[in-house]
Amino acid sequence: MRFFDRKKIRLLFGFTVFLVLLILNCVMYCNKAGMKRDLVVVIDVGHGGNDPGKIGVDNVKEKDVNLQIALCLKAQLQARGVKVILTREGDVCLATNGATNKKVSDMHNRVSLINASGADYMISIHQNSYPEAEISGPQVFYYGSSEMSKKLAEAIQAQLIVDLQPPKEREIKTGNDLYILKNSQCPGVIVECGFLSNPTECENLQNPQYQQAVAAAIARAICKL
Repeated sequence: MRFFDRKKIRLLFGFTVFLVLLILNCVMYCNKAGMKRDLVVVIDVGHGGNDPGKIGVDNVKEKDVNLQIALCLKAQLQARGVKVILTREGDVCLATNGATNKKVSDMHNRVSLINASGADYMISIHQNSYPEAEISGPQVFYYGSSEMSKKLAEAIQAQLIVDLQPPKEREIKTGNDLYILKNSQCPGVIVECGFLSNPTECENLQNPQYQQAVAAAIARAICKL
């Protein structure tokens, strides 16, 4: 009789241990899932301060359009639960005070900020320009040796075409000589949202609704990856 009691006790003990381990495993799995960190995106806002960037046909400065679209993109991404860091949130140059070459210092400090952020992606917002006024359309540039940057560029380019329906459907392009792409540690792209040298596109790029559409397309593409 005692033999059977001991056997039952062993079975009960073994089952209890198994059940406890199973519960602990489930708790650990759930905790890991819950601890998954938010997506982090750095938005690099091109130019600023004494660097106006391109000048549009109506004398609009690229630096101002860049900031307007970047702030729209920040809001769009945050609404999707993404943590966002901007390289600038005002009309400022990022060069170190007293720097001999402000442009070089500005670019160096941008890259330092991007690399220190631990971001998953970097999106650099710019506007294009060309001597021929009829040239138009958004275009995304990426660093050629980064496969993830290429995927990001493809996703954003495709979404911009779908959402904006530009007359000219451009393709992604490598920008291996572009400092910010070459030196950023995370996957990144430069988004040339349109041409300030094209009268229609220049007007669109200053329209708040169009700016929101550009930002929404970029945000959708990022969150689909």
